Amino acid sequence: KESCSAAMSYVRSRGPLFGLDKDYFFNVDIHIHVPEGAIPKDGPSAGCAITTSIVSAVTKIPVHRTVAMTGEITLRGRVLPIGGVKEKVLSAYRGGIKTVILPKENEKDLRDIPQEVVKELKIVLVDHVDQVLVHALEIRSAKDLFKATKDTNLGLKAQYTGHSYH
Repeated sequence: KESCSAAMSYVRSRGPLFGLDKDYFFNVDIHIHVPEGAIPKDGPSAGCAITTSIVSAVTKIPVHRTVAMTGEITLRGRVLPIGGVKEKVLSAYRGGIKTVILPKENEKDLRDIPQEVVKELKIVLVDHVDQVLVHALEIRSAKDLFKATKDTNLGLKAQYTGHSYH
């Protein structure tokens, strides 16, 4: 529930950057259903995925099919470290994923993953959800997503410089 709330708060606050009218969320209701969400998990590591799903839905930009992501987000879009990196990366690899987006603060956990797996994947390390969106959505460049003009961005600034592991 916390991940969903943080994701919605972030997307609402950044709506103008995505080219949405400032009143967009007054006319749209978003329902997020997480099957088996009542089963205890190890933390709010779905924040990046939930945020990406919402942004994809409201902008009508699809998510890359071969991208996996994990990371907790704050209300301001900062991506926080999570647990279980080795297990998550290995599962993604076995599932045919080509790109894995991880919190930058989890870079140290990559040494626990077999190097032959790491070499096969594009690992993208991020510290802000704007970076997640640029790598996860089917866009050519950040400008395809962050469309706000000087008149509509209300002082918001996209933070989409990403870090690639290799």
